[in-house]
Amino acid sequence: MTRRPNVPRRLLATLTTFATALTLGLVATTATPTAEPARAATPVHGDGDVILNLFQWTWDSVAAECADVVGPAGFGYVQVSPPMEHVRGSQWWTSYQPVSYRIDSKLGTRAEFANMVATCDAAGVGVIADAVVNHMAGAGQSGTGVAGTAYSDDNFTGTYGAQDFNDCRTDIADYTNRYEVQHCRLVALQDLRTGSDYVRGRLAAYLDDLVALGVDGFRIDAAKHIPASDLEAIKARMSNPDVYWVHEVIGAAGEPIQPSEYLGSGDSHEFDYARQLKHDFDGQIKNLRFIGDGKLPSERAGVFVANHDTERNGESMNYRWGAKYVLANTFLLSWPYGSPTVYSGYRFSDTDAGAPGATSTTVADATCGVGQWTCTQRWTEIRGMVRFHNVVAGTPVTNWWDDGGNLVTYGRGDRGYVVLNNTASTVQRSFRTPLPAGTYCDVVAAADCSVTRTVNGDGWFTASVPAYGALAIHVGARG
Repeated sequence: MTRRPNVPRRLLATLTTFATALTLGLVATTATPTAEPARAATPVHGDGDVILNLFQWTWDSVAAECADVVGPAGFGYVQVSPPMEHVRGSQWWTSYQPVSYRIDSKLGTRAEFANMVATCDAAGVGVIADAVVNHMAGAGQSGTGVAGTAYSDDNFTGTYGAQDFNDCRTDIADYTNRYEVQHCRLVALQDLRTGSDYVRGRLAAYLDDLVALGVDGFRIDAAKHIPASDLEAIKARMSNPDVYWVHEVIGAAGEPIQPSEYLGSGDSHEFDYARQLKHDFDGQIKNLRFIGDGKLPSERAGVFVANHDTERNGESMNYRWGAKYVLANTFLLSWPYGSPTVYSGYRFSDTDAGAPGATSTTVADATCGVGQWTCTQRWTEIRGMVRFHNVVAGTPVTNWWDDGGNLVTYGRGDRGYVVLNNTASTVQRSFRTPLPAGTYCDVVAAADCSVTRTVNGDGWFTASVPAYGALAIHVGARG
């Protein structure tokens, strides 16, 4: 992604009063979308641009992790689950069924959210919020949200009425029909009339409120189900229309709606990247050399090994792939395509199951080292490769070599070198690197530099690489 400085917190603070007015009174703005709106881009925050997706972590848990782990590890951002009031229920997907735009959910209160953002910022970590702007709760439902707001099929108290939803009242059945995909109901959820001036203003007010609390950017959930021009218009209504957006657009062959359509209001996630990782790590990783071919431009692509949807529906790898999953994340953080997001969720047998300890209105704080939380960000390999990513940023791939199958090696300029062994056998051999002579820490083997690799004056070193394992060295970690 293109990088630009963050909006200073002191400037964000001055937006609070106006954002509150927008939230409560829907103050109108005069901005209109242009044919080519300013590009949204992730700034480098703290050490770098790697995003950590802490799926279904409470705000208090995110705050503690930012201070103790995420900041020191060199992540630039955390992505948090949707911060708004939603329906009651222990399932994870209840977080994606809004009832109101109060920053009060089973993950925490508004005050806890604000404290989390401030704590992460102090640790050098920005916050990306998952934003649900396509829909509200499911049609035919009624009750009270987790913060007590009453709602029914066409009435979300103080927020929307029947006139604010699209006329199509049936579920999407044909994904080759653009109108149906973007104007009918996604799995029976009330589809917002995003072409409406009122709805656009209401959504912009919600996003402005989060920016005023210090949020640095947004993942736009279900963006594929909203016309790209509507999203451009919503963003133009924001106080800061240059704030970073990345769209969830699940492009698929034969469908009319593709990720490239949404580059007018932000970047897009490149789902084909995750699909190729799954295919190649289950086949031959020599093909990873061409992983960017035919995909979004690198500077506009958000990439990942898995997210909360794909790890459940089989579209991507997930934690159950074990060592191969770690290898794929090693590649993600070492290869210069797209802006990487590392996913950290929890183990599950029921794909609907909420986070460990979830009730109808709360989620237990995440606990690493015990229980079901995967805590990917604490794995030695991930922490080592986040630093690797930051150190080699901006350098080209050099010294690519593969054995025609599942052993590949490559350098990053004269700053780093990686070996990936996607075979069931240990590999012992010599490797030619672009690095200066010296002794280097193997950052995927140990966090304390207890495993080193010595490069001679001609760039060679000899090492043993474990089955389904990796080796990585860089100039920022010398023995």
